[in-house]
Amino acid sequence: MTHRKLRTIEMNRMSVEEFHEAEKMPLIVVLDDVRSMYNIGSVFRTADAFRVEAIYLCGITATPPHPEIHKTALGGEDSVKWEYFLTALEAVRRLHEKGYKVLAVEQCEGSMKLGDEEQWAGGKEEEPPTAVVFGNEVKGVHQEVIDECDGCLEIPQYGTKHSLNVSVTAGIVIWKWSCKFFPKK
Repeated sequence: MTHRKLRTIEMNRMSVEEFHEAEKMPLIVVLDDVRSMYNIGSVFRTADAFRVEAIYLCGITATPPHPEIHKTALGGEDSVKWEYFLTALEAVRRLHEKGYKVLAVEQCEGSMKLGDEEQWAGGKEEEPPTAVVFGNEVKGVHQEVIDECDGCLEIPQYGTKHSLNVSVTAGIVIWKWSCKFFPKK
């Protein structure tokens, strides 16, 4: 069997305007002091791919428009709604006021493992909307932010390293969430 690579026009992707009108996953991504604009752009691109509701950019996390963010976002910064907060703690408090369950993606005592289906959010109607907080490339999520969250979520890892790049981590978590939200075709 041969597989012909699809051309962009054959993929029937929605326009930015259609994206703005489309139903979004009830998921907000919070970036806590993420310093690399390439990581920020990559998160925007992933958020676009899975129709994430919004991204909250906090602290030293750069905001669009910026050429380095655009280099990896490839326009995702134009389609995905975003807000800036002075601190991730402020963002988490705002999310709680809006009724969101907030999970820090961090290795913590008592953290739930991604893939532990009994604890992971159940879907559109069964769970409140959720936000996930991703931390700085070196220091992770600030402890005071973790203290304010409803729980911690971690990706099981089986090698010698104890962490993944923040944009890779976001991609894995967002994809896993999308498996719950979008029905299989």
